[in-house]
Amino acid sequence: MSRIDAAHPVLACRDVAASVRFYRSLGFALSFQDDADAPRYAAVHRDGVELHLQWADAGQWRDGIDRPAYRFLVADVDALHGEFAAALPPDAWHGPWARPADTPWGTREFHLRDPGGNVLQFYRPR
Repeated sequence: MSRIDAAHPVLACRDVAASVRFYRSLGFALSFQDDADAPRYAAVHRDGVELHLQWADAGQWRDGIDRPAYRFLVADVDALHGEFAAALPPDAWHGPWARPADTPWGTREFHLRDPGGNVLQFYRPR
């Protein structure tokens, strides 16, 4: 059977440059972007994870439209939260797991939102 080596999710953004800045504050490095001044498509990477960031039309951002959630398996939930907490504004943290906590489904995790409204969940099985 053929092997799948990686997944590179494409996250919708209202402002690709702002999203690149956000992910860089989390320790991601810029892989590429289509335009230096006004990017509409870019990619960032960290620790073997690559995320693509794509501009989306304003009509896709109506109230009530749920944004996707992306889950990241990490080595140390609490240490990563501490690293991110130093770089992020208070409004980035999301929901009941804005701080690391043990979940009823057997993980320890925390959640935040990127500037495009995408939910990022960082977790580790207990």
